[in-house]
Amino acid sequence: MPSNLSDAKNGSPAVGGVLYVVATPIGNLDDITLRAVEILQTVDVIAAEDTRQTGILLKAHGITTRLLSYHEHNERQRSVQLIEKLKAGRAVAVVSDAGTPTISDPGYRLVSAAADAGIKVVPLPGVSAVTAALSVSGLPTDTFTFIGFPEKKAGKRTKQLHRLADRRETLIFYESPRRIIPLLEAVRECFGDRPAVLTREMTKQHEEFIRGPVSQIISALAKRPAVKGECTLLVSGRVDEKTVAPEDIEAEIAKFLTAGKTRTA
Repeated sequence: MPSNLSDAKNGSPAVGGVLYVVATPIGNLDDITLRAVEILQTVDVIAAEDTRQTGILLKAHGITTRLLSYHEHNERQRSVQLIEKLKAGRAVAVVSDAGTPTISDPGYRLVSAAADAGIKVVPLPGVSAVTAALSVSGLPTDTFTFIGFPEKKAGKRTKQLHRLADRRETLIFYESPRRIIPLLEAVRECFGDRPAVLTREMTKQHEEFIRGPVSQIISALAKRPAVKGECTLLVSGRVDEKTVAPEDIEAEIAKFLTAGKTRTA
């Protein structure tokens, strides 16, 4: 991966007229970069999916920057307001409750609008549940597809999974704890009993990784009174069973018989 140590401080401290897309911890509050802390301390305003949740993070790191709510219900209106601030030379950071903004979280509209307006957009990379789960899954990592949250309705979800059934790369889903067992059952129905890994509460006190065939994960969860914590599910891609051509079988039999005759001669 390219590296340029001379640019290690690029983008810090925050400057006006720039939108910073800041990744934040998915659980452990210490999983934040030094650069992210510096940017969050120096921007004019932080647009947060949940100001209460982000407030906990800011307090833990001694950050007192003003918070502004920015979530799926006010994203369109708030984006207009934030673009005006950016045009006026203000520095704005956007954060989600956890992980990287715009990845199954608010932020897309603001980033898109800023890019369209010619405003500089700077990423502050960090935690993402997708890559964190993939890195410890033990499933192939050379290619993967992030699905995000699957369809909520059973019929639509089944159709979606059938469209994915022939994909050969690792598939990654987000799902809520109350819908994870129905998702696993639908995966088993559409994909078969493939190898999979369910991650739950990553980086938190009750972090858990359940590995095995989909049926085994379903069985493990079914024994619990309830499933708690946000879940990331990784499912192996389709792998065709190796087939042997009839002529190859005949050739192997012939070699075996010939070897037997040689030994008895």
